[in-house]
Amino acid sequence: MTSYKELGLVNTREMFKKAVAGGYAIPAFNFNTLEQMQAIVQAAVETKSPVIMQVSKGARNYANGTILRYMAQGAVEYAKELGCENPQIVLHLDHGDTFELCKDCIDNGFSSVMIDGSSLPYEENIALTKKVVEYAHQFDVTVEAELGVLAGVEDEVASEVSHYTKPEEVVDFSTRSGCDSLAISIGTSHGAYKFTPEQCTRDPKTGKLVPPPLAFDILHEIEKRLPGFPIVLHGSSSVPQDEVDTINAHGGKLPDAVGIPEEQLREASKSAVCKINIDSDSRLAMTAAIRKHFDEKPGDFDPRQYLKPARENMKKMYIHKIVEVLGSNDKL
Repeated sequence: MTSYKELGLVNTREMFKKAVAGGYAIPAFNFNTLEQMQAIVQAAVETKSPVIMQVSKGARNYANGTILRYMAQGAVEYAKELGCENPQIVLHLDHGDTFELCKDCIDNGFSSVMIDGSSLPYEENIALTKKVVEYAHQFDVTVEAELGVLAGVEDEVASEVSHYTKPEEVVDFSTRSGCDSLAISIGTSHGAYKFTPEQCTRDPKTGKLVPPPLAFDILHEIEKRLPGFPIVLHGSSSVPQDEVDTINAHGGKLPDAVGIPEEQLREASKSAVCKINIDSDSRLAMTAAIRKHFDEKPGDFDPRQYLKPARENMKKMYIHKIVEVLGSNDKL
């Protein structure tokens, strides 16, 4: 058993309490690689922001759970080395799908876990979430649950259609499950193709797709029923068109990739939404920099030559999200 406290990590409890009261959201950035981790820590330190480093089941299988644990510990020490005396870093399991997976992450230094029982019948979702909560709280690990289903594909998480969260269920669900935060479905979606062209309109000047608005009426109704309770938005990458254009200009093929408009995420950040998940934007920033480098310098073969600009581009994106979208800068 490795306690996250031994690694210098924190859970989300105080972090979320301050975010809800302060009208901002904590960035939750997924990572798989050293370069992503470095970029996340650099951005968080430079902006003086708390941060959640997320690991999906697929990322854990890819990078190895033991290595990820030491990477998280290294992230804390790296932040201190960069001048942050008291970094606020969470290591979070994103979309855990079984009790056993959540338990294994808790036993191996995670400070927060998500149990995603949203595809299960309502009562089974409550029962599974409660089981994880009862185990996690013994070790002061916080638990995120999900009510409602997001469309889209990201790692092992996939659904063809979304099912909006029912506001009339949130009080009963959160009370009976004991979860510390609740991911809801109001129109966000996983992946780089969050909406089909049929769901969007096209800007007559640019020809770009314009996605449908988020269901803020549902969010506000949930806020009324659960005042002050931490709400989470998954699938909230904005799919920056400049990165998509760079990828397509250098041999990529991402037609009609579209995400959540940043102005809608800014609005959500000022509400009870205190955690916003961003994964695809990091992938796009990394891929755009690498494709551009290979196209312009085809003779390079040292990974450091193309991973360095990729890291810089991700860092730039993370800083933008923290400062311009989520408002979590200068909160340490």
